[in-house]
Amino acid sequence: MTYSADFRAQVIKNIKQKDMSIRQAYTFYNISKSTLQRWLIDPNIQTTRVKTPSSIPNEALLKDVNQYPDDYLYERARRLNCSKSGIGYALKRLNISQKKDLSTSKSLSDKKSDISE
Repeated sequence: MTYSADFRAQVIKNIKQKDMSIRQAYTFYNISKSTLQRWLIDPNIQTTRVKTPSSIPNEALLKDVNQYPDDYLYERARRLNCSKSGIGYALKRLNISQKKDLSTSKSLSDKKSDISE
């Protein structure tokens, strides 16, 4: 959960004006001590992830997608020894999505899908 910039500024202002100690502030505002210490160092809201992905290497996932383009997430997860949701997040991170084949869609009427009765 991301706290708003106004809330962060209010907490930091109370500490810097010596109205509260750090312990009083994190108890009063119900935030963790490490969060408060991180705000005192840099109060800006972080929008990007600093840590590189460690569970699923990008190269291994790209190789798997090229080798097995039509596999389900659970099949990739089994091969790469991770979770289905982890595979989903990694594919999203790499901007890989499976495109729908409209020729086999159930939403098309029988006339459009060339099914004879």
